[in-house]
Order: sequence, then structure tokens, then C-alpha cells
Amino acid sequence: MDFFEYIKQVGNEIILEKGTHLFRQGDENEFLHFIKEGTLKAYYNNADGKETIKSFIMPNDIIGSLTSAYLGKKCSFSLKCLSDCKVIKFSFAKLVIDSSTNQQIANKMVEFLTIFAMKKEQREYELLCLSAEDRYRLLVNDKPDLLEMVTQNDIAKYLGITPVGLSRIKNRQ
Repeated sequence: MDFFEYIKQVGNEIILEKGTHLFRQGDENEFLHFIKEGTLKAYYNNADGKETIKSFIMPNDIIGSLTSAYLGKKCSFSLKCLSDCKVIKFSFAKLVIDSSTNQQIANKMVEFLTIFAMKKEQREYELLCLSAEDRYRLLVNDKPDLLEMVTQNDIAKYLGITPVGLSRIKNRQ
């Protein structure tokens, strides 16, 4: 069975309006979410309430809090729709069980986790090794469409800078 067909079979398609949270930091959530349509942001709030965006989620991405889905702990981040979204929500526990008896599902799960790890590795590299200006340049080159879909404030939060800092970087380009 094709993995997308599997997700459609075991999951529930939900339609979400812009501004809706799929889950919030501190919630427990056992699901993964396949994004059919729309744009979302995954973000953290620190103790002072300051928001930092860890990633933008686009169609065909799969997202969820693995800490919560696998270990049953609280989500460390929030997931919010930046546009109207169509999402298929499916159980991570069922995926793990089904992957033990279905090689195609197991292979897709390995692929999903590998892609996730590579994205995380790249994001860590960007934050730890690149300047804000270099991170902005990379975003412009790699995801130019994203710049039209999200606010300048969210781009600044993703880059780890203030909106004023983003404005200065854009003026130097």
C-alpha cells in the first residue's frame, strides 16, 4: 500500500482555519500530521513569552511532537496554521505498530525520520554557524515563495532577530 493511501486510510482529514493551533507547547499529543494544503509554523515560547519559530511547515510535510507522540510527554513546541489548512491527522503509535508488519510502511517511516533528522541538522547548522544575514540569504534562495506567505515578523522570529534587524538586513541586500 502506498504511504499516502495508508495515511488517508488510518487518519482523519481535518480542515483548519488560519490561526488555529493543532497543539500547543505543554499539551500532550499522540498524532502526526500530514499537511495536504496550507502553511503552518512550529514555534517555542520561552519563560518570558518570547516566541521563536523553529520551522515553517508546507504541503507534503509531516509534523508532530515526537517527544509527546512516542514518549507521552508534553509537547515542547506549538503548531499553528498561518493559512487555512487541510491536514490528515494520524496516530504515531499505530504507525509504529503497522511498521512492524508492513515493510513499505517501515521504509517510509525510516525515510520520514531521516528527512526530519536532516532538516533538524540543517536548522541547527544555520542557527549555530551562520550570521543572521547569511540565514536570511539562504531563506531567500531556498524558499523564496515562503517570503510571500508569512509576515515579516514571523521571518524575523525564524531568523532569531528582531523585525528592525530584519529590515536592516533587507536594506543591505
